This record gives sequence, structure tokens and C-alpha cells, in this order.
Amino acid sequence: MTDDLLARHRAVLPPWMPLYYAEPIELVSGSGRRVTDAQGRSYLDFFGGVLTNMIGYDIPEIREAVERQLATGIVHTSTLYLIRQQVELAEKIAQHSGIPDARVFFTNSGTEANEAALLVATNYRRSHQVLAVRNSYHGRSYAAMGVTGNRTWSASALNPLQVAWLHSGDRVRGLLARLSADERLDAAVEDLREVLATQTSGDVAALIAEPIQGVGGFVHPPDGLFAAWKKVLDEHGILFIADEVQTGWGRTGEHFWGYQAHGVTPDLLTFAKGIGNGFALAGVVGRAEVLQAVPGISFSTFGGNPISTAAGNAVLDYLIAHDLQANAARVGAILADGLRSAVGGLDCVAEVRGKGLMLGVEFVRPGSGEPDPALTNRVFEACRDRGLLTGKGGLYGNVLRMGPPLTLTEDEAREGLAILVDAIRSSAEVTA
Repeated sequence: MTDDLLARHRAVLPPWMPLYYAEPIELVSGSGRRVTDAQGRSYLDFFGGVLTNMIGYDIPEIREAVERQLATGIVHTSTLYLIRQQVELAEKIAQHSGIPDARVFFTNSGTEANEAALLVATNYRRSHQVLAVRNSYHGRSYAAMGVTGNRTWSASALNPLQVAWLHSGDRVRGLLARLSADERLDAAVEDLREVLATQTSGDVAALIAEPIQGVGGFVHPPDGLFAAWKKVLDEHGILFIADEVQTGWGRTGEHFWGYQAHGVTPDLLTFAKGIGNGFALAGVVGRAEVLQAVPGISFSTFGGNPISTAAGNAVLDYLIAHDLQANAARVGAILADGLRSAVGGLDCVAEVRGKGLMLGVEFVRPGSGEPDPALTNRVFEACRDRGLLTGKGGLYGNVLRMGPPLTLTEDEAREGLAILVDAIRSSAEVTA
């Protein structure tokens, strides 16, 4: 029983591991974009295991690829031996990365990928100074947490890096929010120059930034900001790391990688989540001269293992063959346009934002513009009651997040949209 499992969970797992919903659910089966809980209730999944089940559930091509590898009897060898699946996937990722003369290093999670990118960048530049963006999230290990600009996720003040912070592209609040898009670009560049002049000794290793901030509530800057920043970075030899853990693989619809909206190529790019479709798979891809700047031996025991990379190859092949980037653009527009039309004018909705199938709705108290996490939670629970799973986020916990599988159909998008609109309107009426 779920109640039994909840009690057992609380007895053996730490309380800082959150569980969704007032009555947490156990998901026991899934197919396509739908999952079923232990009570037999079916849900349309608009969060995909935090944007991880990118292709959906029970996909034959992925299952069969994993089963073929399992049938060999080899689940693990370590990277001390050649791994065909790993090499093949690295070739594909290097080709699609947009980075010339690319090399790939596999890890198990986005946290580890960002940690590896920071290791490489600080070695290459011989500096532990890093630029990061306010409201960002990059992971739970010390260095990754050290460049996370969201207090809720900063579990420790200990940090092996010296970090200086840049303003985000938040259009709802913050110093740059009152400016137009063009003015915001100029102000952000001025901010970068001032930070370099006042908070660093000049020899900064890298800037790490998400094209769209995931945990931060899908906040994103005006297109072109990264290119404007990189002109300044290049003047100082500072590397640019694009954290594509949530934005990669065509999720934004308009591009394969989020960084491409800015007309710039990063020195390092981190990836995770969707490429494994539930299997632990992540990594960093970057220019050879940068990625090879590690003066000692380093490898990941399970990173790029035969099972995960078999899944990764099948996922990437499926993604390309079915042009899921185009589907994300098409189906995402149904959701974004529908939400803006139906609820965008409500006093409690500050913004409907995002790109492709990476969308957020920010809720505020009418008349004040103050974040309203209580309303957000009511909408979140109302969606679940109506058969739709979503996520939450934002610096103040007042953003409803949606990151459905990229295979979402138009009919499913309209079904989910109807639930979202009803949940938002009914919850807003309670507030009024």
C-alpha cells in the first residue's frame, strides 16, 4: 500500500529528499506519455521524471537496445576497456554538438557532468575563479552547488571555487526586469564588465550558464545575450560552459541546443537527463584542447557503461529519425499559445514563458506582484487531481513547470492544456 511505503520511506530516507503532493504517489507502470500509480490511477505526464523521460515510457526501440546488450552478459566493464556503445554514442554527440574537434567524457548525472566541466576549465585556465548566474542550478556536489545561484538548493556554504555572480534574464523581477530586451543586453554586458573589474583578479576560468534556467523556473535571457557576454569573455580568454542538462536534444523546439539561440558556440557543453530516457547517462563535450587539459588520470567507473550507452544510442537515433525537435516546436506552441490566451491575462499570472516543450507559468499575488507559492501549490495539486503530472520551481517556488516527453502528441497537448486551464482558473477563484 502507498501509505505503508510512505511510512517506510520516511523511516529510512533523509527528510531533505522532497516528495511531491500532499499524498505522495508511487508510479508503477507507464506507456507513451502516461503513467499509472499503485492505486490504478492513470496520469498524463507533463514532467517526465524532471525532463528525463524524454522519449516517453516503454519505447520498444530503447527497450530492445538495452535487452540486446543485457543478452551479451556484459553490464559493466569499466572504461579501462573499449566499449563499442560508448564510442558510437560519443561520435554522434560530438557530431551534433556544434563544437569543432570535439571530445566527450561520460558521467552518470548532470551534477557530475558540470563538476567535470568545472574541473576541465579550472585546469585549462589554472584558476579557480568562475562566473555564474543568479537563480541558476547546476547540481548537488560541492563545486556544482557552489555555482548554483538559488539559496533553496544551496545546502552548504563550503565552496572550492571563487564565484562572482551575474544578473539573470528574469523579465518579472530583478534589476534588469524593468528594461527592454535590447537595453537588457547592454545592461548585462555592463554588469559583466563591472563584475570582472571589481570581484575578480582577472584570470577567471569560465562562465557557466543555462540557456533556460531549469530549477530556476524556466527563466531565460533575451536571445543573443550569451554572444554579447562571450565577446567580453574572449577579451580575457575566459571559457564559456553551456549547461544543457535540461535544454538539450531539441527540447526548446527552435534549436537542438539552447545555446544556439544566442549565435555562439561554447567551449564546453554539459548534457544529461533526456539522453538516457531514464538510464543514468550524462557527460561533457568540448574542444579537444580544453577537455584534454587534465594533468592526471581521471575516469568515471559507471560513466558511459554499456547498458546506459546502449540506451543513449537508441534514444538519440529515435530522436533524430522522428524529428522530435520539430514536434517540440509544434506541440509546444499549442500549449504556450493556449496558456497565454486562456490564463495569461489573469491578475495572478505574472508570465507564461519558455520555449518548445519547456514551459512555465509564474504565479503572483494580484496587485502586488509578490510571488504566490501557495497558489502555485494549489494549481499543482489540482492538476494531479485532474490526472496531469507537472513540476514546480522558481526561486520562490511560485512557478508551475512543464517538460513533457518530446513525443507528446497534439491531442495530448490539448488534453493537458484543458486540465491546466481548469486547474489555474479554479485555483485562482479560490484565491479571489
